[in-house]
Amino acid sequence: MRQSFGERFDVPDGYLNTASIGIPSASAGEAVAAAVAGWRSGAGRAGEYDEYVERARAGFAALVGLGADRVATGPAVSALVGLVAAALPAGARVLVAGGEFTSVTWPFAAQADRGVTVTEVDLAQVGPRAAEFDLVAVSVVQSADGRLVDLDGLRAARGSGTRVLLDATQSLGWLDADLSWADAVVAAGYKWLLSPRGVAWMAVGPELAATPVAAGWFAGADRWAQIYGLPMTLAPDARRLDTSPAWYCHVGAAVALPWLAGLDRSAVHTHCVGLADSFRAGLGMEPAGSAIVSVTRDGAGERLAAAGVVSAARAGAARLAFHLYNTEADVARALDALTP
Repeated sequence: MRQSFGERFDVPDGYLNTASIGIPSASAGEAVAAAVAGWRSGAGRAGEYDEYVERARAGFAALVGLGADRVATGPAVSALVGLVAAALPAGARVLVAGGEFTSVTWPFAAQADRGVTVTEVDLAQVGPRAAEFDLVAVSVVQSADGRLVDLDGLRAARGSGTRVLLDATQSLGWLDADLSWADAVVAAGYKWLLSPRGVAWMAVGPELAATPVAAGWFAGADRWAQIYGLPMTLAPDARRLDTSPAWYCHVGAAVALPWLAGLDRSAVHTHCVGLADSFRAGLGMEPAGSAIVSVTRDGAGERLAAAGVVSAARAGAARLAFHLYNTEADVARALDALTP
């Protein structure tokens, strides 16, 4: 059991795979286990889970720097991005990064029959070219290799009328950056936010259209009074985009997100990036300011696995991720595996 930032983590030595699956705190894991035990014994009551949904929503809002009334919840990033894609006018022009994670790009590509075009450019060109497009959809930190997008360039383009959707799945929880200016910020919970898989959130600005194509009872203005029949009366805020929640996922997220939001963001950033840059230095690589490191050496993944280091294979490289429960001992183990 490791202690980090006031929480306990039952994380194994050499676990450097948060970019794939984050390890929950003991508190979050115990909360989910208790909820499942209540389910098994018939103690759970549907209305009681609303409290957990709202705690998690508030935690996400605090991490992004917005009010909870701006945050919608759903099952996955692609489902939430799809609400924005469905609302684009016919013929809209969308800019994305080449090699971007498909949950960000495919919802827009699926609108091709309405004349929506999606243009891929190198990540370094996303900021400079953003003003040429109606909307930019891009990850703050690239899943494959940890590269950061030019947030300043995107913010400037937004000032000239371009809408900006940011996927913060690989950044929120460790990156100390202001994202509150974006038109939409979306993130899945099961990586750096240390929540169960099956829940995601999207903060939506007042100027960005999003269509509640999966509207159901949970999006109602008075959800428990509107579970049958018409007319449809949706919530007046971002909750109108909600879909029915995976209860036990929100139980864990209701512990994880408020805790993460209450940490010193600068200290978390320094810890995570410091470990990653220490690892990079040991391999003779320049610092990159990212908690994700991509290693292209032949056989890197196999050598890491043989040494008990858990990483991921992405885009032909071994991907390592350093979060708040990792230590210099994890860095040393990975370096021992990769250096003579």
